[in-house]
Amino acid sequence: MSANDEVASRLEEFADLLEARDVEYKPRAYRRAAENVREYTGDAAALAADGEDAVGEIEGVGDAISSKVVEYFETGSIDELDELRTELPVDMAALTRVEGVGPKSVGSLYEALGVETLDDLQAAAEAGEIRDVSGFGAKTEQNILGNVEFAREATERELLGEARPRGDAVVDYLRDRPGVDRIDLAGSLRRWKETIGDVDVLVGSEEPEPVVDAFTDWPNADAVIEAGDQKASVRSGGVRVDLRVVDPAEFGSALQYFTGSKDHNVKVRNIAIDRDLKMNEYGVFDVSEARSASESRTESGDVDDPEADQRAGERVAGETEEGMYAALALPWMPPELRENWGEVEAASDGELPDLLEEGDVRGDLHVHSNWSDGDATVSEMVEGAASFGHDYVAVTDHATGPGMVGGVGLPDEELREQRDEVHTVAEAVDIGVFAGVEANISTDGSVSVADDLLAELDVVVASPHAGLDGDGTDRLVAAAEHPEVDIIGHPTGRYINRRSGLDVDVERLATVAADTGTALEINANPARLDLGGGAVKAAVDSGATVAINTDAHRPTRYGLVRYGVHTARRGWAEETDVLNTRGVEGLREFLE
Repeated sequence: MSANDEVASRLEEFADLLEARDVEYKPRAYRRAAENVREYTGDAAALAADGEDAVGEIEGVGDAISSKVVEYFETGSIDELDELRTELPVDMAALTRVEGVGPKSVGSLYEALGVETLDDLQAAAEAGEIRDVSGFGAKTEQNILGNVEFAREATERELLGEARPRGDAVVDYLRDRPGVDRIDLAGSLRRWKETIGDVDVLVGSEEPEPVVDAFTDWPNADAVIEAGDQKASVRSGGVRVDLRVVDPAEFGSALQYFTGSKDHNVKVRNIAIDRDLKMNEYGVFDVSEARSASESRTESGDVDDPEADQRAGERVAGETEEGMYAALALPWMPPELRENWGEVEAASDGELPDLLEEGDVRGDLHVHSNWSDGDATVSEMVEGAASFGHDYVAVTDHATGPGMVGGVGLPDEELREQRDEVHTVAEAVDIGVFAGVEANISTDGSVSVADDLLAELDVVVASPHAGLDGDGTDRLVAAAEHPEVDIIGHPTGRYINRRSGLDVDVERLATVAADTGTALEINANPARLDLGGGAVKAAVDSGATVAINTDAHRPTRYGLVRYGVHTARRGWAEETDVLNTRGVEGLREFLE
């Protein structure tokens, strides 16, 4: 974990503990500071060495928080945070992963029942004790009980948006080290799955020892778990990072094998068997002659070396992934497709999709400003989009409605005022700027903004924010049929590792969306990735258009679009399937 991540995590914990103690205002300040410290491109530790004034140069970090940042880097702890932990000795991270349990709930449950861990929470729910705590009730108790196991499983997997930067960092660190000939990520991280169990790194080298030594010296490693001649594992930020070093001549076969998925590998191995070939981490081998010799040795009672047996036969491929597939008369398949969702058959028939690329997305159609819950002005969000390289951006702050609490949503009259400001900003910049709204979809499918106002806005995103359990298909279909709705935002409402969201018949929704000219969002925030890859494939197969949006609440979040693009690729999306790969005029045609 980087120094910036370390102190940001402490500030986030500070915010949660303050909120649990029902302290007002401060939690938001600490969360904003934590996010800015984490995204700071320099070294926060170096700033801390120069004193509080230097740390205060980071946006959103005031005097009180600056002093705590300096204290942390000087002493390794923050006294006031330690005091809060003593007052409230709870596993905040685990407990707040339970849907319906936030920091305030944790504080209430600790005070009333002494709940400190997930086990305590489950026991209290099973005993029927939570319903009697003020602010809860029988329904909340049942919801908690039903989500505890989900939260328990979630602690074992890291979000893609946290794991991918970690994987990229270790690859960048090792790439130019002595002995490293070839390097890449493997496993589910290379396939861009939404959650990651561990980070797999593969290196091709004729000199494994210096590679392993460099890996175990990685500055972001908190601890070395194990280190051998060709393998090593470290822990970084609570996540296991595994290194495997192979012969460069076997790098392609090892990369194919360790990328997976298991189902994909079984599929292609069976094709190899049908062709009298053997496919494994060491290469593709012609075993037509080797098999009979192997059978003779087995009958004589000889014990073969398992690894040698894996290499038995004439090796016909293995140096590159492309060669591995070519040996089976198949084209190379992008890692995101390797889930046995029909990609092998499509490859065999020459019908693999021409997948969307990161640079194809030309704008963002769902961002927030400080008119609602964003951290930047409309002008700053627009300038941020231009600096990122977008051709256009839509400012879509929250409307009032179900799920909006704490004054976040804007009533219609304020939305009109904001629309005027957005149009004023648009006149002063060189990119397209659209005035919009993120309206709320009620449980009956109605939209929480007056129809006449919706008609006056350029972009209408309608999203579910409340009642996020059970079947949501009917309400989403009703919203998609609304003549003024352009995009259904984060359709399931899920938060990965926190809540599963609505059950949605994506094929039915996508069919309606295709008929009505309504796009379905891939929300690129790594905590959402909603729609997910499988749902994107169902949507695209049904003829729907998808939109990849970041839901950015500050300019630095535009870069999250990469996670949306790779989620779209997992769903077989091509450039023409995605709304915001179009230019400004093409977008206007869709919206009109």
